[in-house]
Amino acid sequence: MSQRIICLLLLGMITLPGLAQDPMRFQAEIDTIKAKNTPKEGIIFTGSSSIRLWPDLNDWFPEVEVINHGFGGSETSDLLHYADELIIKHQPRKVFIYEGDNDVNSGKAAARIITDMEFLVRKIEKESPNTEILILSAKPSEERWHLRAKYEEYNTLLKAFCNENNYIFIDVWIPMIAENGDIIPNLFKEDRLHMNEKGYKIWQSLISPYVK
Repeated sequence: MSQRIICLLLLGMITLPGLAQDPMRFQAEIDTIKAKNTPKEGIIFTGSSSIRLWPDLNDWFPEVEVINHGFGGSETSDLLHYADELIIKHQPRKVFIYEGDNDVNSGKAAARIITDMEFLVRKIEKESPNTEILILSAKPSEERWHLRAKYEEYNTLLKAFCNENNYIFIDVWIPMIAENGDIIPNLFKEDRLHMNEKGYKIWQSLISPYVK
């Protein structure tokens, strides 16, 4: 745990993560993931529904075997709660993390989300030291476009956090924005939140260099 977190805890400025929502509501979904035959030292994708709903993930990255451990609706604190089952027990050589999207939507401050992320990655570093950690920014979406400023604040802090601590930061926000500043059209399903194939093709182009 970093000195920054320890100082903030002592000052009462933050609370331990995992208290915003009950992570046990995901237990059935986690049990389904645990039933998979997940090899050790593989490549794991985990996080919220943008990962969970990525169809046939291995078909998008055929050069390697990738494992989908996403669980929909999750926030960063939920992934921290289930980090042992979803990440650490498998000792992956790489883990791609997508969290923060639901955190911002639930009203969490950007600084609080970064604190939760720091708890998460420090745990992975300590208990799975050979795992390379790659963190995706939050994506833009039509459904949550009214929160644009809050997402941009979170992504700015997340990028700075990754740069300061030598984690790979993958920006999926800017490539999904058109030149006029709006979201590129036709990237989403009817719910205007979850991506269609066109949206995932953008992600594939950004992530592929790090998978190989």
